[in-house]
Amino acid sequence: MTDKSVTDAMTDDTPTELVELGRLIAALPHPHFAALDAKYQQVVEAFRRRRRILALVQESLAQLRLDVKYLLFDLDATRRERDELRAQLEEPRADDFSAW
Repeated sequence: MTDKSVTDAMTDDTPTELVELGRLIAALPHPHFAALDAKYQQVVEAFRRRRRILALVQESLAQLRLDVKYLLFDLDATRRERDELRAQLEEPRADDFSAW
């Protein structure tokens, strides 16, 4: 692994353990380094991809929670309106008694 590979792995979202592993791989003799560098890069990329996916899932869940709150608010308002209309329909009106 080149120094660039190690510094590429050193981002804010990469765990220090993974960066340290990259440094240890970089210190290996060339035959061992060459065998492990590609796999190390795959692991780092897989970690970043999973981190991005997790962030997207968390964002989607937050949006879903908000949408559910809006739907519950709307449902509650609709039920209140229904109950008010039922109460109005059940109230006796003055003109209903004029026929008696």
